[in-house]
Amino acid sequence: MAEVKYEVVKKIKVLSQGTKKTKELNLIKWGAMEPTYDIRKWEEDTPGKGITLTAAEAKELYSALGAELGV
Repeated sequence: MAEVKYEVVKKIKVLSQGTKKTKELNLIKWGAMEPTYDIRKWEEDTPGKGITLTAAEAKELYSALGAELGV
């Protein structure tokens, strides 16, 4: 299996922390792609399953969560 190349451009927020894993919101550059917002589980420096969002998708999520949570 090929190694996935990524660069954490900006660590934004640790959303939750367990004994070995964290769930984080980061800005990440995957391979040659433009950086995307990324919500993912991490075990030390190893990325787990997660989702990536473009800036436009992140704005839509922000708006939807604000409406849902009343903030």
